[in-house]
Amino acid sequence: MAAAGLERRARRRLPEYDVPVHSLEVPTSIGPVRVGVYRPRDVDESPAVHVNFHGGGYVLAITAIDDPICRTLAALTGSVVLNVDYAVAPRHRFPAPPHQAYEVVRWVADHGHEHGWDSSRLTVGGQSAGGGLAAAVARLAFEDDGPALALQVLHYPPLDLTVPVSQKRSLVARPVLRPWMGEVYDTAYAPDPATRADRLVSPAGAADTADLTGIAPAVVIAAEYDVLRDEARRYGDRLRGFGALVEYREVPGADHGYDVSDDLRARKTYAFIADHLRVATAR
Repeated sequence: MAAAGLERRARRRLPEYDVPVHSLEVPTSIGPVRVGVYRPRDVDESPAVHVNFHGGGYVLAITAIDDPICRTLAALTGSVVLNVDYAVAPRHRFPAPPHQAYEVVRWVADHGHEHGWDSSRLTVGGQSAGGGLAAAVARLAFEDDGPALALQVLHYPPLDLTVPVSQKRSLVARPVLRPWMGEVYDTAYAPDPATRADRLVSPAGAADTADLTGIAPAVVIAAEYDVLRDEARRYGDRLRGFGALVEYREVPGADHGYDVSDDLRARKTYAFIADHLRVATAR
C-alpha cells in the first residue's frame, strides 16, 4: 500500500513534464531487470540515452520515486531516460548491485540502436544510493575500457561508507539521515566492514588512491545540510584533480532527499542537470 501511494504521488508531481513511459526487461547475470523507458514525444532523430538509478540506501526498491526526475530530464533534454529497478540488499548485497548496474549500462551501449536510441551519447546518474551506483558504473567503465560515458551525475550520493553516519556531521541539529538509518542500510548492503573500503562503495574513502585520469566527467550535487555533503565535496575535489569534475554544486538550505518533497528546488536542480546533459551529449 505504501509503495502504491508513493508511486501515485510521484506521478502527480511536476505535471508540466508529461512524458510517456513503458517498461522493458534487460538481462543480467543475476536475473532480468525491469527498466522504465521515458521517451519524449515528437523526437524525430535517434535520441541520446541517460540511465538513472534511484535512491533508497541500497535497500529500498523505490524506483517510482524517480518518476518526476526521469520525466523532467526526458522533456528538457529530448533524451531517452531509463529508470532502472536494480537488485537491492539484503537479498543482493555488495558487490551484486553495482555490477548489475554496469551490466545494464553495457546492454544499453550494445543494444540501444535496436530501440532507436543513440547509445554512443550515453550518460548515467542517480540520487542518493543511486548516485553511489552511478559512480561505481563510471569506475567500472573506466577500468574495463567499457562504454564511453559522456557524463556521470552524482546527486547527494553516499561515497564513503568507511565512516559511519554517526560520525558524519551536519550543519543542523537533526539532519534527515539519522545514525540508525546508516547502520541499517550499511549493514544490509555491506555487512563486512572490510568491504566498505572497496572503490565501488567508497570512492571518497581514504583507501582509494587510484589514478582516475580518463574517468567519465562528473557533475556532483550535494545538499548543504546533508551528512553526506562532505564526502560528495571530497570526491568532487578528487575528480577535479584528474580533470574530471565538470561542476560541483551545493543546494543551499537543503537536506538529503530534498527533491522528493520540494518541487521548487527539484525543478531548479533538474533543470541544472538537464543543461549539463544537453551539453555533454550534443552532436
